[in-house]
Amino acid sequence: MDKILSYNINPKELSALNLAFVGDSVYDMLVREYLLTFGNRQVGELNKDKVSMVCCKAQTQAFERIRPLLTEDEEAVFKRGRNATVHSVPRNSTLKDYHTATGMEALFGYLYLSGESARLRELFSAVVAGCDE
Repeated sequence: MDKILSYNINPKELSALNLAFVGDSVYDMLVREYLLTFGNRQVGELNKDKVSMVCCKAQTQAFERIRPLLTEDEEAVFKRGRNATVHSVPRNSTLKDYHTATGMEALFGYLYLSGESARLRELFSAVVAGCDE
């Protein structure tokens, strides 16, 4: 997933929550594209499946699948996101799941802004491995 715009942004200088802000959209887009691999379906059905994959609990489970694959630098970005101070938690989520999801989103935002398309694809493939069985 190449960057769409070519602004010079150094992801190492961004806060963890800024990285998560971008990573949330990147992860969402990957999930949407993945869901389309199963063919045409009603948009309402697609959205229901998308929501089930991007909720905090699902992102926590997804993170556990990719955790063993992370480099030290990627783990550090995840931890920055996980440890960021948040001021609200979604109703249907635990604080632990929300922090883990924020960390994962920060990682995906960091990789996207770093131009690490191949690594994003690799990690997302590990996320969905076994989902389509």
